[in-house]
Amino acid sequence: MNRTTAYATSTVTALPERTATAAPARKACAALPVVRDLRDRGGHSPHGLSFASADLAVITGLPGSGKSTLMRRAVPGIRIDSQDTRERWAERVPQFLPYALYRPLVRVAHYAGLRRALRTGEGVVVHDCGTQAWVRNWLAREARRRGGTLHLLLLDVDPDTALDGQRERGRGVSRYAFLRHRRSVARLLRAVEKGELPGGCGSAVLIDRAAADVLRRIDFGE
Repeated sequence: MNRTTAYATSTVTALPERTATAAPARKACAALPVVRDLRDRGGHSPHGLSFASADLAVITGLPGSGKSTLMRRAVPGIRIDSQDTRERWAERVPQFLPYALYRPLVRVAHYAGLRRALRTGEGVVVHDCGTQAWVRNWLAREARRRGGTLHLLLLDVDPDTALDGQRERGRGVSRYAFLRHRRSVARLLRAVEKGELPGGCGSAVLIDRAAADVLRRIDFGE
């Protein structure tokens, strides 16, 4: 049985379901895409999300919102995060070398790693900055090819909190890049709240920082 929507593995709070009947057919890969909103629960939200074994999941949100932290804590299986790739390269190159000089190599290595992960046929959780729709399109095609579904996890964190997160980790993006991310994520959030999922997505889960803090496992079942 191929489960195409996420469900809670926590016994504390069941995931609420809201079927988005108004979503345009061209923007969904399933007849009735599902949006589940776990925000504003003060942390009283599921401790786990499980998807079908053929599915893929993408986590998006503002830079500094906590995507990498969430993935490292909650994903026991294959996770593809560009930050992991950047850190591996940073350990190899001379410290005086600016990141901008080897950024193209990091990107190539990141997407090569994603390609290898998808070839395994296993469930994969992918970090998405929210501005590169072609990545989600790629993942959606791969999910369909393997008979699964692409699920979107959208981390809704206010810009000030995201900027604080960048300062805490000691790195950030330029003002221009952050504004671009902010506009892109805001558009995506507004659409998902109306039940209009990005092309190829079969479901979406909206989480805030409190919900992310209690989420301990994101996995793929049988």
